[in-house]
Amino acid sequence: MSLLVVGTVAFDQIETPFGKSDIILGGAATFIGLASSMLDVKTGLVSVIGGDFPQEHLDLLIDKGIDISGIEKIENGKTFFWAGRYHNDMNSRDTLATELNVLENFQPIVPEKWKKPEVLMLGNLHPLVQKSVLNQLEERPKLVILDTMNFWMDLTWDELMDVLKDVDVLTINDEEARQMSKEYSLVKAAKKILEMGPHTLIIKKGEHGALLFHENNVFFAPALPLEDVFDPTGAGDTFAGGFSGFLAKTKNYSFDNMKRAIIYGSALASFTVEKFGTDRISELTEDELNDRLDVFKSLTNFDIELD
Repeated sequence: MSLLVVGTVAFDQIETPFGKSDIILGGAATFIGLASSMLDVKTGLVSVIGGDFPQEHLDLLIDKGIDISGIEKIENGKTFFWAGRYHNDMNSRDTLATELNVLENFQPIVPEKWKKPEVLMLGNLHPLVQKSVLNQLEERPKLVILDTMNFWMDLTWDELMDVLKDVDVLTINDEEARQMSKEYSLVKAAKKILEMGPHTLIIKKGEHGALLFHENNVFFAPALPLEDVFDPTGAGDTFAGGFSGFLAKTKNYSFDNMKRAIIYGSALASFTVEKFGTDRISELTEDELNDRLDVFKSLTNFDIELD
């Protein structure tokens, strides 16, 4: 029951119609780790931070039972920083600043004790960085999940296609699926992408839920209708943490169990958007999660009589 996460541990500064944050804790690996920790999964992070990264943020991860031995700290460097402003619809945003800092030359080093993880979650990084992690492992994980984005499709297509051959599950959003496949229909897009290597594809649709594709099987998971979305930053990564964490916990990688994993991911992501950054997911209780799972179950649970 082990999950290795490779991705960013970073600083964010967010503006939304509800207000503006100070510089706060962010990063894909951070959200993924916090989400998986809610499922009592042994989780290790591989990332890089600068000397400006406060100990209190590391203490938060440690307190959640997350192994941070794979987080490299460069004392004379600065931590990756992203700033963004969301529009009124909360689906579109403008990037105000991106400072790669120590992430620019990041060469992940997997600790010896993490070279045989059962599940590997490769966060949104350069495909060569993702590939280098796979090459460091002593044996192939039971499940390899990879996240990517249009930036890497534009600049590193060949490298991305190479690493996809070693991946079981790919997670992207609907815009990225259409770009990768050159198909507008998401069903047609999924068929093309599954021919590129992964046997399973998750297409995230933000407030409209997520689609799960495997061979000829399709599953749709709704997103929870919320009155207010305070900050959507990190929701996709929280989703990935819930999905990968549930599979690592149950050790069941079947399509039917992936359906359950998507619901766990969606439920956890629905909390993240309720406050800025990691504030909500870091204070979440097991009872709150169980109550939210019941709400998700009621969204799609119905009886119908067919003639």
